[in-house]
Amino acid sequence: MALFQCATCIESTVNSTFALFRLIVLHMKSAKLIKSTLSYKSVYKTTINQSIVDAFLLKCQNLKQFDQILSQMLFTGFIKDTYAASRILNFCTGHFSFIDIHYSRKIFDHIENSNAFIFNTMMRAYLQTSHPKETFVLYALMLKNKNKVYPDSYTYPIVVQACIARHSIWEGKEIHDHVVKMGFDSDIYVRNTLINMYAVCDDMMDARKVFLEFDFAGYVRMGNVEEAKLIFDQMPEKNIIASNSMIVLFGRCGLISEAYRLFVDMNEKDLVSWTALISCYEQTGMYQEALGLFIEMYGRGIKIDEVVVISVLSACAHSSIVKTGASIHGLVLTRGIESYVNIQNALIHMYSVCGDIESAEKLFNSSSNIDIISWNSMISGYSKCGLLKKAREVFDSMPEKDVVSWSALISGHAQLGLFDDTMALFQEMMLHGNVEPDETILVGVISACTHLASLEQGTWVHTYIKRKKLEVNIILGTTLIDMYMKLGCVESAEEVFSTMEKKGVSSWNAMILGLAMNGQVEKSLEMFSEMKRVGVVPNEITFVAVLGACRHMGLVHEGRHHFDCMIREHNIEPNIKHYGCMVDLLGRAGLLEEAEQLIDSMPMAPDVATWGALLGACKKHGANEMGERVGRKLIELQPDHDGFHVLLSNIYASKGSWDDVAEIRGTMIQQGVVKMPGCSIMEANGVVHEFLAGIRHTHEFMRSRRC
Repeated sequence: MALFQCATCIESTVNSTFALFRLIVLHMKSAKLIKSTLSYKSVYKTTINQSIVDAFLLKCQNLKQFDQILSQMLFTGFIKDTYAASRILNFCTGHFSFIDIHYSRKIFDHIENSNAFIFNTMMRAYLQTSHPKETFVLYALMLKNKNKVYPDSYTYPIVVQACIARHSIWEGKEIHDHVVKMGFDSDIYVRNTLINMYAVCDDMMDARKVFLEFDFAGYVRMGNVEEAKLIFDQMPEKNIIASNSMIVLFGRCGLISEAYRLFVDMNEKDLVSWTALISCYEQTGMYQEALGLFIEMYGRGIKIDEVVVISVLSACAHSSIVKTGASIHGLVLTRGIESYVNIQNALIHMYSVCGDIESAEKLFNSSSNIDIISWNSMISGYSKCGLLKKAREVFDSMPEKDVVSWSALISGHAQLGLFDDTMALFQEMMLHGNVEPDETILVGVISACTHLASLEQGTWVHTYIKRKKLEVNIILGTTLIDMYMKLGCVESAEEVFSTMEKKGVSSWNAMILGLAMNGQVEKSLEMFSEMKRVGVVPNEITFVAVLGACRHMGLVHEGRHHFDCMIREHNIEPNIKHYGCMVDLLGRAGLLEEAEQLIDSMPMAPDVATWGALLGACKKHGANEMGERVGRKLIELQPDHDGFHVLLSNIYASKGSWDDVAEIRGTMIQQGVVKMPGCSIMEANGVVHEFLAGIRHTHEFMRSRRC
């Protein structure tokens, strides 16, 4: 009789106590037989050559085939063989793409003759699938010793890693006691895992106590580059593992030149060596260097793996080099590692970030092994390409949404200027209840409140941050300062600034610019002096804010001084915004010829804002001749700008050149240039209302005010 029979025949012959086998039959239902040329004299033979099990598992590609293999092992009783059982369980826990962890546990519970390897395999599986608590349950079952199975040197690293996953220092110390009692404290792997646990849990005293000799591997894991390098330099023979560890540590600490020197000095390099340095480059923004090193590595015939591919695809994404990313995709297919979900996610992310949304979409739709990261990458990709409708469709189709899903959708709307929709999505998320906003969401929402002039809603978001005791980091704090300053709440902005534990140059810039914007120029310049006093180095944006402050108060001498200091002391080349501020400052002070000379000396072509500032100054000071010349130039540069036409028309009118006025007005009509009405925004009861100048309002809010 053939080895593999149909599922219903097997079910009728297996003992009724095989509950697990009945579960498999449900899985198989109409499964076809696995074809095989192998045959046996009797289906009741209780032993099968172990190599045959390995051969079948090697060819197993899906759950249906696995169920059939397992069925025959149950039917023949070969599942009782410890080696065969361990091979089956090991296969289960290595193929979570189609074998569920709970299914693996049922198989584990069915094994009669367990050993430490089988227990370790199941515990490791729970750890890898983010079930550290179940790892402890199995460890406790192991200690009961009903099956006379004892922990070994491979057990404790797994259990200690479960402590790390749970951030439980007390459970870790209890396991440490077990390690000592069982005599595994001298095992290097166990000791290093314990050091890692104490380091992660911030118990450096016990970490040192575990390894009195300041073990090198321990310091690498703790990120103590000085101690690790001290021990590394004292090593008589620097093996490849130690060198690779130091490269990783150097990269983690931002010491890229040291990592590179060590890499170059290594007599022997393996895949890990190349991957470590490539990751260093990628994580510190040196994307071209990462790609160059990868090309060199591949040219030397070193096989690629999942880790290096993910780093290089990230470098392609950040550099927007889709052609190189597509070439790496080809290498992935050639290597046969395209089924890894992490690689698929990296590819989807790379294509979407680079704007090749069609390739990302094709990969996403054709993949049978996607997770929540895949979904989020598609939402983010659609949002960045402006395809918000498709982003919403993907979002609504998700089986499960996390904070990244909401963040991608909300920030996508905010970045495209759809601020009303941003607020609506935020309210929808808050009503959803099971997701709390992260920094990206809060920044997007606060920016929306700023653009909508919605102080009430912005204040509510700030109150939420306080109530939840969320960290106000540099980005979030600067966004709050910007909102309060633009909405005229200087004191609230100052409060945010004073309570920030860390202040970046952007935070100082927001304060300097905001104070000047609200008429507190003297205080703005004092803030600039304080910034330099505490050692924060100003950047080009800082000087835009400082020159803007000088412009508001007409401080010509101070403006010239700061403009010169920017060039001489800080080696910052003025950009078009700096020149624009200076032209406006000089023009307002009536120094029109100096302003025009400055424009002529600019190393770049002046923009319409710079010429516009000079035109406004000409109108203010009655410099009609220069005003005509500048006005004509502006209309050539931007013929659809209504303001420039009106200003030039007014200049002609002031000197009585009515024919020229008629010409300008006629040109406006001919080209369809219409003067845009002014706009005012008012917030009442959390709702933002917009009003246009020159229009009689029948808005419900206005009617209610008249009553």
